[in-house]
Amino acid sequence: MAEEVAEVDYTLNNPDTLTKYKTAAQISHKVLEAVSGWCVEGAKVLALCQKGDKLLEEEIAKVYKGKKISKGISHPTTVSPTSYVTPYTPLTTDAEEAATVLKAEEPIKIQLGAQIDGLGTIVCDTILVKTEKNKDGAISGRQADLMLAAHYANELLLRLMIPPGLLTAGSEEEKKKAAAEKRPTQTKMSQMVETVAKSYDCSIVEGTTSWLFDRNEIEGKKKIVLNPPDKESRAEGVAEVGDVWGVEMGVSLGAGKVKTIDQRPTLHRRTTTIYQLKRPSSRQTLSEIVKKFGNFPFSLRQLDDERGAKVGVVECVRSNVLRQYEVVTDKDNQPVARLLTTIGKIEHAAGEVKLTTWSAITKNGVLRLAAPPAIDVSQYKSDKKIVDEQILKILEQPTARSAGAKGKNKKKKKKKKPAKKVEDEDEDEEESSEEE
Repeated sequence: MAEEVAEVDYTLNNPDTLTKYKTAAQISHKVLEAVSGWCVEGAKVLALCQKGDKLLEEEIAKVYKGKKISKGISHPTTVSPTSYVTPYTPLTTDAEEAATVLKAEEPIKIQLGAQIDGLGTIVCDTILVKTEKNKDGAISGRQADLMLAAHYANELLLRLMIPPGLLTAGSEEEKKKAAAEKRPTQTKMSQMVETVAKSYDCSIVEGTTSWLFDRNEIEGKKKIVLNPPDKESRAEGVAEVGDVWGVEMGVSLGAGKVKTIDQRPTLHRRTTTIYQLKRPSSRQTLSEIVKKFGNFPFSLRQLDDERGAKVGVVECVRSNVLRQYEVVTDKDNQPVARLLTTIGKIEHAAGEVKLTTWSAITKNGVLRLAAPPAIDVSQYKSDKKIVDEQILKILEQPTARSAGAKGKNKKKKKKKKPAKKVEDEDEDEEESSEEE
């Protein structure tokens, strides 16, 4: 009689799952930091993407050697210029796009990710292209408005996703009362983050979408859509303990409207559609895609024959076997900032989780699994600020329970200033996790 194969637990309750997520997150963070450092005036976007993917592959090859598990890139390195909303990665065979270079002080979006055993982490950060002028000095004007709006809107959204009462301290009665509070609807969440953006004379990019993540899946059954362009785009997914989400924030210096431009889509992803492709080139291309990338996004430049891939994907897209990501920009060509944080919520016994730059929703709050580094707000000088009292109160709240407050730090409990609290929180969370 054949032995039954034990079903693998891919939830966040399994320490092995957490370790895989954590390993993928560490790789994503390391490569993000490297690519950010390479982004200087005059650097070619194509070269940055190629170097980023090469480093991803090298770092992924170092982990889980000899293990019979899949591992690879969960999102290719993309570097999106000023007004681009979607991830951008040019091809070597498109001469004009391959020549695209970074401009001084423009806000660019860097997105990439790694996966271990189908457990993917994706992170996106917005940085200003380095020059001698801004290398060490403060950022002011509209650039500062954009960066602060994206930062605080993202921090607010993460807090709004925490289940009511999860982090409430006090008596059991107080905890039950807090847990019974009604969750904010997606309409309310959208209105609140828009209020933050408007505080800096910015707008939330329409259709900014956060997705539930699962094994081999980055667009799951639940989603949160901010500033939906129409009624059909609305959603009502809510984050629960045990979930892993890719939380996205998009902010524009304009009205937040977007447009699809006439430019070849170079980013694709396999769908669940099964179709008997007719052209041999299409079947060959799909076979390589399945083998190399599974269900994760990829760039055509990652395939062995880039020119052949351009032809091979046509039938795949037409028959819905592949989804192509259209190239979308701000409608008014205004600068756009994007952030993407992989977060999760886990229900577990204390002592298993260490907070890193990647996030999950846990019994102890939001665990940031892969996240862009927090900005130093003191370096951004703006004459604008958030004045909404309800939003300021929410921003004062932590995103995770501090274990230190129960023990050695109980006697030395100091209140922090609202803005400072948001900035220092990642450090507080990491200390909390280590003590747990």
